[in-house]
Amino acid sequence: MNDKLLSFDEALERLLAEVRPVREVDQVDTLTAAGRVLASSQHSTIALPPMDNSAMDGYALRAADVPAPGACLPVSQRIPAGSVGHELAPGTAARIFTGAPVPPGADTVVMQELCEHRGESVVINHQPRVGDAIRRAGEDIARGQQVLPAGIRLRPQEIALAASVGLAQLPVYRRLRVAVFSTGSELVMPGEPLPPGGIYNSNRYLLRALLTGLGCEFVDLGIVPDNLEATRKTLRDAAEGHDLILTSGGVSVGEEDHVKPAVEAEGSLVMWKIAMKPGKPLAYGRVHGAAFIGLPGNPVSSFVTFLMMVRPFILASQGVTEVAPQSVSLRADFDWTRPDRRREFLRARMTEAGTVELFGNQGAAALQSTAWANGLVDIAPEQTVARGDLVRFLPFGDLLS
Repeated sequence: MNDKLLSFDEALERLLAEVRPVREVDQVDTLTAAGRVLASSQHSTIALPPMDNSAMDGYALRAADVPAPGACLPVSQRIPAGSVGHELAPGTAARIFTGAPVPPGADTVVMQELCEHRGESVVINHQPRVGDAIRRAGEDIARGQQVLPAGIRLRPQEIALAASVGLAQLPVYRRLRVAVFSTGSELVMPGEPLPPGGIYNSNRYLLRALLTGLGCEFVDLGIVPDNLEATRKTLRDAAEGHDLILTSGGVSVGEEDHVKPAVEAEGSLVMWKIAMKPGKPLAYGRVHGAAFIGLPGNPVSSFVTFLMMVRPFILASQGVTEVAPQSVSLRADFDWTRPDRRREFLRARMTEAGTVELFGNQGAAALQSTAWANGLVDIAPEQTVARGDLVRFLPFGDLLS
């Protein structure tokens, strides 16, 4: 393995090139498909709407029967949604409700606010035009039209769209299987007494929540002490039946950092050092057929490297075709005068004024900054920023979904 410090873009490109996408497909009920990745494109077997229908509550009639506002027409029928009217007699109107089929013979609908009910008749206080307030059959979706492309992660709106064209089941890729564990003899679980030198294991909670948000199946193997043999055994156990092994801690060069030599002993390490801040020590390799990604133990570094590196790897492994995060250009409400040779991701928040401000402490241990922020500012190597400059902002709303 080459220990050369890779640029962020080069590292991400190499990481995505190593992806082995899941190929097994599950047929699931559309009701339970939210968050899953669609395995094949879906086409509508119906036109939508399936028939000409009223876009609002009002009266269906012939435009020619109202030559001028004030015409009075007898109401010959009532058509609520879910029912079908009969052919409209010339010189009459039909009371109609939103979504109800327009009866044969009618060529326009006049909204009820422009009409005046008068006994068994209605006064039309409007000059109608042919086609007003009518949704034509197939104007939203034509029969046979593709409604959902393959490779998308299904959101509530795609689930609703599938249901609207009658798709009761959807083919989705099986969930990615991930084994996750933390390394460090100093780690203590919340709720336990904190001994001298101990720290609470926030990364375990962080990674479980992030994996849940990405729709993964995962096994939590807990905390592994700083011991080479224990780390090797856990890696072997983690590789069994899993697509990805995800760890936090132990990937640096200290005497108590055993993940790197353990991976090299049980498999292979493809890359290790990345020119990003926070998150320089991020490792990738393979262990007994499973992909391996080792995150830094520092919780902020673990959080940022997961969002920028692990998230796209997991999405691509699940079969998602578009894994790049969304970004917006915003005016900086800060000065950044101490550039780094690495690509930096600063915890930041978009303000009500549409600018972006930074959390005061950008240190890699300031976990509070991740809760305060609503996104990251992407700073290129050696880049300085003056207040008012445009910067690239990556909202958490996309990165965490």
